[in-house]
Amino acid sequence: MNIHRLLGRRTALAAACVLGIASFGVASARAADPVTIRIGYPSPAGGPHAAGATGFEEELERLAPGRFKVQHFPGGSLGGEREMIESVQFGTLSMAILGTAVVGNFVPEMMVADMPFLFRDYDHARKVMDGPIGKDLLDKFRGRGIVGLTFGEIGFRHLTDNKRAIKSVDDLKGLKIRTMENPVHLAAFRALGAMPTPMSWTEVITGLQQGTIDGQENPISIIIASKLWETQKYVTLSRHVFTPIAFIMAPAVYDKLSPADQEIVRKAAIAGRMNNRAYVDEAERNGVEELRKRGMEVVTEVDAAEFQKRLEPVFKQYGARFGKLLTEIGDQR
Repeated sequence: MNIHRLLGRRTALAAACVLGIASFGVASARAADPVTIRIGYPSPAGGPHAAGATGFEEELERLAPGRFKVQHFPGGSLGGEREMIESVQFGTLSMAILGTAVVGNFVPEMMVADMPFLFRDYDHARKVMDGPIGKDLLDKFRGRGIVGLTFGEIGFRHLTDNKRAIKSVDDLKGLKIRTMENPVHLAAFRALGAMPTPMSWTEVITGLQQGTIDGQENPISIIIASKLWETQKYVTLSRHVFTPIAFIMAPAVYDKLSPADQEIVRKAAIAGRMNNRAYVDEAERNGVEELRKRGMEVVTEVDAAEFQKRLEPVFKQYGARFGKLLTEIGDQR
């Protein structure tokens, strides 16, 4: 064989090997690039949603060090809850943690959780949301272009306002109360005699400051995280509705993950749920005393039977729609 031809073949082989090694190096570097997950949520950094996002991030790092990079967008910085859900559907936002009352506008079956006085206590609510009923609800998210991972919570909702202490249903008459954009909530407050005003949470503080609304309703965890004592004088511990929060993900992001990574994300969401609930439990233990220290007047007892009597038209209306599911939830008590 011609020596020059042999040398040419060896040179070509060497060059191919070098190119192969270089290509492998680039591919390996690309494979090692972390998956960026952008999470949006409505409450401020340090609130119950943020606790869920932090627990999620920490568990991702524990289970798969360096594989994921989480970016947080608290306080509605990416828009209201409706806008964040739409962004998840479009794939422009990787993930969101937000109240199911707004999710109900996209997944109608989710509105069952907004029925007043549906849950007896936290144990009852968590048993339902973590069990088969909660799983069935999460499964319905897919049909609406959303991946449902798990449910956390912000807790039982209470009333705050600037006009008067709400000691009976009649005290609600004529009060402009901010509610979430949810038909069950709107119907309930109309039945109670208030003037419900649906409003994105990003607009609430300004609305309270300017007097556009007299009050709002939220769990202790949100009242504290949002420092509502700066804009509200009275708080009534009405416990009228329990609000779960949903950990949701964009199919455009989730479906690109390997099955192993999808499992890691789901496990991390469960860890986020547990961290979120630990935050809510702490707020429930110490929150009322904190509100008193901050100068709020606290009404600790309301006549739940009086509220429920006024809400009978709402129970009748939505009982016809969710009757079977309401019965199943009640059976979990």
